[in-house]
Formats: sequence, C-alpha cells, structure tokens
Amino acid sequence: MTWLADNWRTVLDLAVAHVWLAGVPLLLGLVASLPLGWAAKRWPRSYPPILTSTGLLYTIPSLALFVIMPGLLGTKILDPVNVVVAMTIYTVALLVRTVADGLRAVPDHIEQAATAMGYRGIRRLFGVELPLAVPVIAAGLRVAAVSNVSIISVASLLGVPQLGDLLVDGYQRVIWGELLTGIAACVLLALLFDAVIVALTRVLTPWRAAQGGRA
Repeated sequence: MTWLADNWRTVLDLAVAHVWLAGVPLLLGLVASLPLGWAAKRWPRSYPPILTSTGLLYTIPSLALFVIMPGLLGTKILDPVNVVVAMTIYTVALLVRTVADGLRAVPDHIEQAATAMGYRGIRRLFGVELPLAVPVIAAGLRVAAVSNVSIISVASLLGVPQLGDLLVDGYQRVIWGELLTGIAACVLLALLFDAVIVALTRVLTPWRAAQGGRA
C-alpha cells in the first residue's frame, strides 16, 4: 500500500494505456468477426475452413506477433499500433466461432417468421438474428476481454507502456509492492471489462430480464 500511495499517478496512467490497448482491439475484433461469423453461418461449407483458419491465428505466440508487426505495418517497434493490430487479430480468432455459433443458435422458426414479416438479408441479420445472438456473443466477448488484458502485459518487454510495466519492473528490481500492484490492477481491469460487457448485454437484451421476472 505504501508503494501504491507513492506511485498512484503512474499506476493510473499505465491503467489508462492498458484500457486503450485492450479495449480498442476488442471493438475492432468484434466488428471484423461479425461478417466472418455470418458467412460461416450463411454458407455451412465455409464453416470449417473459416473457423479453422481464424482459430490458428491464436496459436501465434504473442511476443512473436508483436515483433513482426512493425515489419508488416511499416511502423516503429514502440508504436502502440503494433499492439492494437496484434490484439485485434487475437480477438478475431476468439470471436468468429462465438459469432457463428450465436447466429446458428437462432431457431429456424424465428428466422422463417422474420422472413415472412419482410425481414430479409442484412435487415434480418441486424433486426432479428444478432439481437437474439447477443448473449452468446457477449459470453465470447467476456473471454476475449480477459484474454486481451492478460496478453497486453507481454508488450512491456518491447517497451510499450501499460500495467505490464509494473510486473516486469517489480520482478526485476524485487519491489513487491510494485509487483503486487501490477497483478491486482490487471485483475481489477479484467473484472471491470467483464462488468461493462455484462451491463451492456442486459441493456441490449431487455426481454431476458422480463422473462426472468415472470419466472
């Protein structure tokens, strides 16, 4: 607590950077996963190759991906853009299956009823299928959020500032207050992301609360 009291401003600055590096890829990854997941659901034959190819992206070691990004993007090694792009790739790897499975879980009779009411194509996707798939997609988003918060810490080895700096510096200099603060801050940040996603899910699916109230 003494170390935190003396360095709270540094911790706050690093936490803000961590939120940005973990949050932006989460949003970008979700946007990129929607068309891929929809394609996997729309054309059943594309389901295995799409999920296999995107799933393989997650097997790439994070440090290796961070290192090769400057060469692919033409950026500097310390540019946070490298981390954002790399984390977006990991987010897509986690969310494509979730989006596809969420859309596939929508009952056929609901899709048929929506079609009969004039909902077709993109209108049916955004007006009927995606809203019903929100709980499944949100579950995958929660996993991706926690994963992002954890993996981002590795970027400290490349000099990109965020909460991982506390872990690396605290370990190297044997400053237990700094190390424990870094661990606690990462855990709290992951819980914060999770709470925000849960709250948004409830806002986007008000009918679930109504159903629970009647039960």
